[in-house]
Formats: sequence, structure tokens, C-alpha cells
Amino acid sequence: MTTERRLTVAVDAMGGDFAPGEIVGGALLALQQHLDLSILLVGDEARVRAELGPESRNERVAIVHASEVIEMNEAASAVRRKRGSSIMRAMDQVKEGAAQAVVAAGSTGAAMSAALLRWGRIQGIERPAIAAVLPTVKGPCVVLDVGANVDCRPEWLVQFALMGAAYSHKVLKVETPRVGLLNIGEEPEKGDDLSLATHRRLAELDPGRHQHQTSLPWRFVGNVEGRAIWEQPADVVVADGFVGNTVLKTAEGVAGMVSRMLREEIHRGGLSAKFGALLMTGAFKALRRRIDPAEYGGALLLGVDGVCVISHGSSRAPAVANAIRVAMEALKTDAVGLIRATIGSMNEPANGERSS
Repeated sequence: MTTERRLTVAVDAMGGDFAPGEIVGGALLALQQHLDLSILLVGDEARVRAELGPESRNERVAIVHASEVIEMNEAASAVRRKRGSSIMRAMDQVKEGAAQAVVAAGSTGAAMSAALLRWGRIQGIERPAIAAVLPTVKGPCVVLDVGANVDCRPEWLVQFALMGAAYSHKVLKVETPRVGLLNIGEEPEKGDDLSLATHRRLAELDPGRHQHQTSLPWRFVGNVEGRAIWEQPADVVVADGFVGNTVLKTAEGVAGMVSRMLREEIHRGGLSAKFGALLMTGAFKALRRRIDPAEYGGALLLGVDGVCVISHGSSRAPAVANAIRVAMEALKTDAVGLIRATIGSMNEPANGERSS
């Protein structure tokens, strides 16, 4: 009987609104769910150990002390000044081979800056992108970028599309991911200059229409309107970071509003409404699992030369555990390796010879 190789994930225990308590709780929950997992909790050793309690003797948990923390209101550039911060020390664990991935629930900018500083970018990638998985009526949809790059160029969006397709194919197991470009209309001539140029380049690269040497199966389905995302006309939806982040925050807000309005209407409906709600408890729980961002855990930072999952700043323990699961899935499927191979093949000259 063979035993599966244990994966080690470095978790920034000091990042997020409820650190270190909820972060440590999420790490312990993940350990219960995954027997092939070890955790490095990176942060103030005394505070982390106090949260661990008796679990500090768990052989699958270790603490890496970090003397500093990047606060949510600090600029991302603080990582250069605070070399001993928990997010930098977490990235160091991967660089030094002690861990294979990082999960962080603190400042998104700090996590991205630390990953770039410690790991660098995948060769051929000009900008990393944050990929969020959103629920739709037919299944998960990858939306990127959701906040890393506000002002983008067409070639960056093309790279986002390929990275998102690689993630969809490898991690979400979509055989041939459909890639769409977020726009104000479905027609190819709609949108601003960035949208028009990106649409043209994605259509030219579509391996279903043209003969391109690529290790990744995907196809371009054109423009996708914001309202259509939830019907899943595409498995991957590409946008610049400003628009993508707006979509993500709007989706989170609407999900919360629907849940609150439903509770209010049940309360106003009196005894009959409450009795009906009791009968629907199972359906309500299932619906919540489908639309709750915590179920998807975190967003993978694609384009850096390693696995980094960024969780919401307000993450509680279940969301942290799910973010760790996302990191493990990315490791087991070698999503970064497929991105590296795909981008490398797209940069090959037509005659197959590399330019010097």
C-alpha cells in the first residue's frame, strides 16, 4: 500500500480581520479534512501557539515566527521595508523548499508584491492576475483579473485568458474551457479600444479556428455581458482588474442582500412562512453552499512562479480551510506547470526555433 506524498502549505497566520484565531482555526479544520496535509503557521509565535492550544503538539503543524505584520492600510511596498513580516516569511518557506504553497488572508497588494519579490513571474507573463471562482447555475466560472491590475494592455488580457483556461482545465477539470471577454455587448464591435483589440487577438489565437501549437485545449466564445456570467456561457471570463473586482464585489453584495431579504420576508410572513421555511431548511442550506464565497475559499494568484491563494480579508475558519484546499488542488494538478508550458508554446517562433 502506497502513501500519498504529504503537501505543506505555509499560512500567513497574521493576515485578515480575524487573525490569528480564525486563521489558525481554518488551518486545523483543513488538517482534519486532508490527511496528506501539513501546515506551517507563520506569525507571532506566542499568539499563534496560544490559539493552537493542545494542537501545538500536532506533528503536522509547525510555527514559523515572524516579527512583523503588513497591516491592511499599509501600501504594498511595505514588504520591502518589513522583510520579517509574516507574508514575506511565508513566501520564504516556499523559496527555501520548506513549503509548496502560500495561503494569505491579509492585504492583497502585499501578498502579490511579496510573491513577485520572492518568486518572480513565470517566464513570458508580464503581469500576474487574481482568478476568482464564481458560482453559476451550471457550475463554477473563473473570472480574472479581479483586482491585481487596474489599467491593462491587450496582451495582458490575452495572457489572463490563457492562465484562466489552464486553471479551469487542470483544477476544475473542464475538458476544453470556453473563454469569454467581459464586455457591454455580445457583438465583436462593442466596447472600448482595449476590448476591441483583445477580442481580435483572442480570436486570432483560438486553437479551434487556427493551427497553433499549444499544450492547452481552449476556445474563444467572444464577448460576454455581465448579466450573462451567471448562465455560464463561458468557463473563463476575462476583464481588467478594475472591472473584474467590481463584478466580484457586486456578486458578493447581491448574494448577501438576497439572503438578508429572504430572512426578512420569512420573519414578516408570520407562523406559516416560518413553518414553510423550516420545511425548506435543506434547500436553503444547499443554496447557501452554492452562492457562499466562503465555499470557494480564495482566489489563486496566477502568473507568479508558485502557488499563492489569496483569501478574503474577512475570512472565517471555513473559508481559510477552503483556501488551503484550493492551494492543494493547484499543487496536485500542477496548474502552474501547465501555465508555464502554455505561455512558452505561445512564445515559440513559427519555425520552432527560439530567438536568441
